[in-house]
Amino acid sequence: MYESDSRTVMTLDAGGTNFVFSAIRGCREVVEPVRLDAVTDDVDRCLAVLVEGFRRVEQSLEEAPVAISFAFPGPADYEAGVIGDLPNFPCFRGGVAMGPYLSEVFHLPVFINNDGNLFAYGEALAGALPVLNKALEEAGSSQRCRHLLGITLGTGFGAGVVLDGKLLTGDNGCGGDVWLMRNVFSPDQIVEENVSIRAVRRVYRELSSDQADYTPKDIFEIAEGRKEGNVQAAQESFRRLGIAAGDAIAHALDIVDGLVVLGGGLAGASAYILPSLVETLGPWLQMEPLDLTTQEGMRRFLEDTSVLVPVPGTTKSVRYRKQKKTGITVSRLGTSTAVALGAYAYALSQIDNTYSINSKH
Repeated sequence: MYESDSRTVMTLDAGGTNFVFSAIRGCREVVEPVRLDAVTDDVDRCLAVLVEGFRRVEQSLEEAPVAISFAFPGPADYEAGVIGDLPNFPCFRGGVAMGPYLSEVFHLPVFINNDGNLFAYGEALAGALPVLNKALEEAGSSQRCRHLLGITLGTGFGAGVVLDGKLLTGDNGCGGDVWLMRNVFSPDQIVEENVSIRAVRRVYRELSSDQADYTPKDIFEIAEGRKEGNVQAAQESFRRLGIAAGDAIAHALDIVDGLVVLGGGLAGASAYILPSLVETLGPWLQMEPLDLTTQEGMRRFLEDTSVLVPVPGTTKSVRYRKQKKTGITVSRLGTSTAVALGAYAYALSQIDNTYSINSKH
């Protein structure tokens, strides 16, 4: 959508350890990223690092940027640009108007959103959705996908929804949130307690009785047989995550009815997550969920099973797509790239929308 756009947007990958600043033009990174240590306990120093990072990027650009756009953890009032009480950033307690501050410093519009929303937006505009639609076209299928549910599996259970090219934010900025849905394993807890890094580590410890401080990467390597440990417990920890995630995603899909794309650090273990996730989806959907990471799943998704039915009393006919199906896949862009592209596209869409509205008055 913005592949040939000549405007430049400065971006930020905000982690708890590092801030990585960059700039995108035409859906491509156009500068060498600037990496600075994150500051989490002093708001003035944190803001100073943000200004320094964006200033260094700005100075390396040949053309002036039109906006700043990036993902930042919540809770937050993203529309107002106010970051709230973050456990990993105690300096923001009580609320800090980060967006308006940066806008004053750089004299640019500043757009902040959560990574789940921007991941979904990036995948919808430049990732899984256009790739899949191209495959459908090349296969001769009449079906096209217009809606997407992006899921990030990592520290938490993030999500974003894009409906026909537009990001769903909601009246309170909570559109697309799935992390506090029902927990099929523990009804008195939110689902994120079973769909997160901490969940994988906890379940592995419970099943293996191994109290070592393993990371999800360690547990994945155990599941693969590349690291010593309890293989069955490792595989089961990811399988249970798939069940819990699938139960929540099923309810979301009853509203969204679109492609599902997984990202985040835990998506690397999709071989152990997707089978149980897709199986859990099945009984709760009108459409058939297909794992597009498998040859058979992709083949069945691309197959056009529609038929022509006559219009009574005429010589005309219409195409009838009786079989309903949806795809579940994993990001090919990579989560970080999808979030950056989502931030870029979101900024331009907001600028274009504002200009369109103002031009009518």
